[in-house]
Amino acid sequence: MSVTAFSDYLVSEKNYSHHTVSAYIGDIEEVQLFLKENYETLIIDADYNLLRQWIVELVDNGIANRSINRKVSSLNAYYKFLQKALLVDTNPLNKHKALKVGKKVNLPFSQDELRMVLDENIHIHDFESARDNLIIELFYSTGIRRIELINIKLSDIDLSKRQIKILGKRNKERYVPIIDTVIKSIKGYLEYRNKLPEIRDKEMLFLTEKGLKVYEMLVYRIINKYFSKVSSKEKCSPHVLRHSFATHLLNEGADLNAVKELLGHTSLAATQVYTHNSIGELKKVYAKSHPRNKS
Repeated sequence: MSVTAFSDYLVSEKNYSHHTVSAYIGDIEEVQLFLKENYETLIIDADYNLLRQWIVELVDNGIANRSINRKVSSLNAYYKFLQKALLVDTNPLNKHKALKVGKKVNLPFSQDELRMVLDENIHIHDFESARDNLIIELFYSTGIRRIELINIKLSDIDLSKRQIKILGKRNKERYVPIIDTVIKSIKGYLEYRNKLPEIRDKEMLFLTEKGLKVYEMLVYRIINKYFSKVSSKEKCSPHVLRHSFATHLLNEGADLNAVKELLGHTSLAATQVYTHNSIGELKKVYAKSHPRNKS
């Protein structure tokens, strides 16, 4: 079965974004090339020993363990797909153990950085500035993922109930509440949106000036454009805003389970990666409040 069939499966069944699917296919094609050039064999016929040689070569070439694990994960997903199609009996990566990686800490934007962007650096005067402001407001006030934001439809918004329906991973729906500032920004943006000379993707909330649905790289550029002016962080991305949302809520005493639901996580472990930043706030409160720490 061709890699194209696997690509179609990731899009139709897994609902993966174009960017994610491209990364999966690129990893698989890389393995195919390695096996063909070195062993004149195909992925479907490879055993773990051959795949291990590919992993060793990646290590020897200085590829980071985190990146190698991602590539192996792509190949593992492909083998599972082949098993479902009854094209392989067993997955040769079944007993593979991921390479050890150090904990990756993405520091969130500070509240001052958010304030500078939203209250000082965005001057709403046209469609683009209104759209950009709402995108940043939504990311920070809801913690949604980039692909979730892109796929919001007008019909998903319920201003009377002060909520938005979000389509998350594996087509799982959840509702996130929206605050007054977001409602105001939505109304302001829609006024500009309705004045666009042509709207082709009528059902979508976020559009380009040509009336088309926004795309992932555009959303990334919007976040980077504004936050690179106020932050010295190496990476100014939508995910850092999601990280900021979770961390700031936890710092203010929000329940971990509630944050988990807002983020659309299936397990509490996924949410706990954000708690390391809250420890610093807890230490401040502890040092200030504990009777034995007062002079």
